[in-house]
Amino acid sequence: MQRRTKIVAVTFATALLITAGTAGAALASGAGAHRPEREAAALTGTAELYRSAGDDISFSFDAHLAAKDTADPQKATGTFEWSHYLDGDGAWARAKVDCLVTGGKVAVVSGVITDSDLPGAKGLRVGVTVHDLGRHDRLGYSWAGVGSPTDTRDLPPCVSSAPFEKVKKGTGDFTVVPWNPEF
Repeated sequence: MQRRTKIVAVTFATALLITAGTAGAALASGAGAHRPEREAAALTGTAELYRSAGDDISFSFDAHLAAKDTADPQKATGTFEWSHYLDGDGAWARAKVDCLVTGGKVAVVSGVITDSDLPGAKGLRVGVTVHDLGRHDRLGYSWAGVGSPTDTRDLPPCVSSAPFEKVKKGTGDFTVVPWNPEF
């Protein structure tokens, strides 16, 4: 009888040690710890565009879609801005984000211009597309086919062009967080 009691006690102690070891490893790896929820989508970063004529063009993004809003890309928040100058002529603008959709490494963001020195631009919606390719990011914008953001009246949210522009070497640091909505 003593031998059977010893076997049961050893088996129980071994099971207890295995359970404690597994739980300890899980806690050490972060399992069970509270982790902040990943945002549903994001577009961040700054870059200058390459133009052979020497245009000074820059874009900067800080756009986010919270995890709780994953089903509604029009609840995105943040701002983006850009400027375009050549030989001292040009303009700059800042927009408040009103939509953000991402897929893989591509993001489309739109927003309403809140501040600009381009006559007639305030209050208009514009859209920009970014392809996050590491050191070779690309960019497109809703006014590509018409020439000016002031010529894109009545543009719907999250509309832009293909990312046809090349980012100037050494300046692109766009980061796209892919959107994975559950439908």
